Amino acid sequence: MKLKLGDLVLRDSIYFKKFTDVPFGGEVTGRQQGSFKNGKEEGPWVTYYENGQLRTKGDFKNGTQEGPWVGYKRDGTVDEEITGTYKDGVKVE
Repeated sequence: MKLKLGDLVLRDSIYFKKFTDVPFGGEVTGRQQGSFKNGKEEGPWVTYYENGQLRTKGDFKNGTQEGPWVGYKRDGTVDEEITGTYKDGVKVE
């Protein structure tokens, strides 16, 4: 079942579907698109600006950014502050 990120609540760094106490596992759609495993972001993710322009693209591992990420400004050009390689959620390159 695909939900929107707004259908989830964050408690102690873990996402839950509203009105439940079970960590969310599944996909979200909308301006933020990706998957959750045990309440944490996992695998490929993309985010979009309100106008539909791509904002970020990369992977999560256990809720943190991992590997190559590309960020874009509103005009579609690459955002060098975001773009790079991440390890445990920290930009290393």
